[in-house]
This record gives sequence, C-alpha cells and structure tokens, in this order.
Amino acid sequence: MENIEKEPLFSAKNIKLMTNPLSQENPITVQVLGICSALAVTVKMKPAIVMALSVMAVLAVSNVVISAMRKSIPGRIRIIVQLVVIATMVILVDQFLKAFAFDVSKQLSVFVGLIITNCILMGRLEAFAMGNKPWPAFLDGLGNAGGYGLILIIVSFFRELLGSGSFMGYPIMEKLGIYKTGYEDNGMMILPPMALITVGLIIWVQRSRNKSLLETK
Repeated sequence: MENIEKEPLFSAKNIKLMTNPLSQENPITVQVLGICSALAVTVKMKPAIVMALSVMAVLAVSNVVISAMRKSIPGRIRIIVQLVVIATMVILVDQFLKAFAFDVSKQLSVFVGLIITNCILMGRLEAFAMGNKPWPAFLDGLGNAGGYGLILIIVSFFRELLGSGSFMGYPIMEKLGIYKTGYEDNGMMILPPMALITVGLIIWVQRSRNKSLLETK
C-alpha cells in the first residue's frame, strides 16, 4: 500500500484560509457582507469585540459541524440544517453572554440573535463547509469571522474615540487634556450614518490598496 502523506495542519494553504479574509477577501470590505451589524454595534469598542468573538465562535463551530455532516445531509434540506446548526450555536452564545457578560449582552440587545441572519455565516457554510473537511472548515470560519471582527473593531475605535472621547470606556481624551485645547466630542460619530461613512472609507482604502498591489505585479 502507498503511504499517503497527510497535509500539515498549518500548511500554506490552510494559513491562507485564516489570513486572506483579513485583507484580500475580507467579508465586509471586499464581499460587502455583514454590513448591518457593523453599523449597529460599533458605537463602543466593548460590544463590537464581544460581537466579533460571538460570530467567531458561531461560525467556526458551525463550519465544523456542517463539514462533518456534509455527506449525510440531503441536498434538498441542507439550508434548513445549516440554519438549525447556526441557530443552536447562537442560542448557546446568547445564554453564555447573559450568564457571564450581562451588561454587554444588554448593549448588544437583539443583535446577538440576528447573527442567525448574517450573510457571512450562511455563505461560508454553503460555499466552503459543505465541500471541505472539518479542519479547513474550522480555519475558514476563524478567518472570515476574524476579518469581520477586524472591521468592527476599527470602526468602533474611531466612533468611540471621536464620538465619546473614550477607549474601551476609559476617558482617554479627558486624561490627555485634549478638551482643554477646545476640542469637543463629535456627536455625529455615534449616529448610524457615520458608521456607514466609516465603513465606506475603509472599503475605499481596502479596494484602492488591492488595486495598487495588482498594478505593481
């Protein structure tokens, strides 16, 4: 019998599954998915980070479950099965947050439950988990959730800093004496339109950067 060499767990191909969604294949800036939650939970950094971690847990585990079941799921009900898996994970994450991070859970409100409708999750389950083994599916889930979370954190950083003068709840502008120079918090930054504009600017920078890289090759 021939010896079949197993692919290393962190081969170059597998590493790309985690790193590409952070930039070149980012689900928000490139694929324009998951925009709604990016606008809704980015007023403060803490809820944005918790949302990012929640999506990461749901997507990574759901990808593994669907990948492990992929050969036994009838094609006609695969979407229903995917929704059931995602919904189960969302309920578990929601209960975990209510038990161990109740204040943040209240801030996120219904948006944890709305993870079920996040296009990124259904897209990765259908496009990747259904056709790949559990380990690559797990890495793909981590990568795409990480790319999503990265944008949430960037947007929330600027919105909280410029809109509330704080960083993770810490009044950094006041401590640095910025207000003594006449600076005032920009109330528009905590309004939904500014979230959309901030995401739009990040998309513009990302696509301009990708275009420049392609032109130099």
